[in-house]
Amino acid sequence: MNAPDIAPMSATRNTTGIWPRTAFGPDVPARRSAPPRERLRVLLIEDDAGDAFLVSELLAEADAPVDLRTATSMADAAPHLSEVDCVLLDLDLPDASGLDGLRQLLASTTGVAVCVLTGLADEPLGIAAVAEGAQDYLIKGRVDGVLLARAVRYAVERRRAEDSARRLREAELRAAEASRLERGLLPQPLIATAAVSLHTFYRPGRKGVLGGDFYDAIETGPGQLSLLVGDVSGHGVEEAALGVELRAAWRALTLAGVAGEQQLAALDRVLISARRSEEIFATVAAVEVDLTGTGRATVRLCGHPAPLLITDDRVAPVDAEPRLMLGVLPGVPRPAHGVELPERNWAVLIYTDGLIEGRVPDDPDGRLGIDGLTELVHAYRRRGGPLDGLPDWLVGQAEERNGGPLADDVAMLLLTKGSGR
Repeated sequence: MNAPDIAPMSATRNTTGIWPRTAFGPDVPARRSAPPRERLRVLLIEDDAGDAFLVSELLAEADAPVDLRTATSMADAAPHLSEVDCVLLDLDLPDASGLDGLRQLLASTTGVAVCVLTGLADEPLGIAAVAEGAQDYLIKGRVDGVLLARAVRYAVERRRAEDSARRLREAELRAAEASRLERGLLPQPLIATAAVSLHTFYRPGRKGVLGGDFYDAIETGPGQLSLLVGDVSGHGVEEAALGVELRAAWRALTLAGVAGEQQLAALDRVLISARRSEEIFATVAAVEVDLTGTGRATVRLCGHPAPLLITDDRVAPVDAEPRLMLGVLPGVPRPAHGVELPERNWAVLIYTDGLIEGRVPDDPDGRLGIDGLTELVHAYRRRGGPLDGLPDWLVGQAEERNGGPLADDVAMLLLTKGSGR
């Protein structure tokens, strides 16, 4: 055909020139306080020129706030589906008949309301179309302009309500998923001894998106404790799920009696097999504490910042050399570093790098770092604050220096023995 298949058709002309009759008589004017109606963009897919003209005239006579365009086939309509609020769809088209056209339309669009047009003998087909996902069906020859305009507007509102309900449901599912992941990242420590106290802390980063930070703690025997704090690179649900896998694997290995380098080698294999790309790695601080005798800690660091040892007169990072992070070079040795613990009144703080990577005001390009964290702990000790309040206080101080919430997640384990001050 020579004429273009898509043509704008006016739907705002009032051919009668008078107010439509109402239940209150013919001369009742519209209320001046009524807000202007939203103009809707409607695409009519109809290959019968007479039917297309009739739809245009009905909407025009009803003075419907509609910008109407027409297409004669599904192929002609496809490029314009993203530009409209509602589609009036004939179920008998040259390239789609019956419900096939509706299914094509629903598969290729989101957020567009659909009203199907049927003949008098095809009313069951209209009902089936609604069951397939259309918002409404209209029988040709059975509607006037007012009813047609109202059906279009109601279809758009129903579609918007459906989209809002869908988005709400998706948000609820994401929140439930994040909650399940968080429970996996933040387990209940398996420590029953009264000889020490364990304080846990976790906070998502600035955007509130759950990341890959994780921790766990297990009492493996009388006076024997194992602690783990780790961080998977990246942010989001996939990284969080990978953190859950690593934590669960560590707990299983620890309860099975696997320790030391063998344990970290196994975590290396878990990470490599479960990650979605080779660029993903994880840092880990694994600490084993022996409370028998004078007390001793064994520390292994895989690319992780050194824990702080806090005593009555000293705060200092553990002098352990960080070894290669997990997921980079499997099989690399990761020897332990031994730390003698005081007989009484000590604490070990294990944390993720989200705590020390916030900026500081006196150096726009600098970070808090381990030295800055050590000074903060010194300041807290001088104030005489209780150790169980240290994690919250540290995050507050780091955020104050950062000028706002920290960008990364923060996870901490604080193991204390003796005085809580």
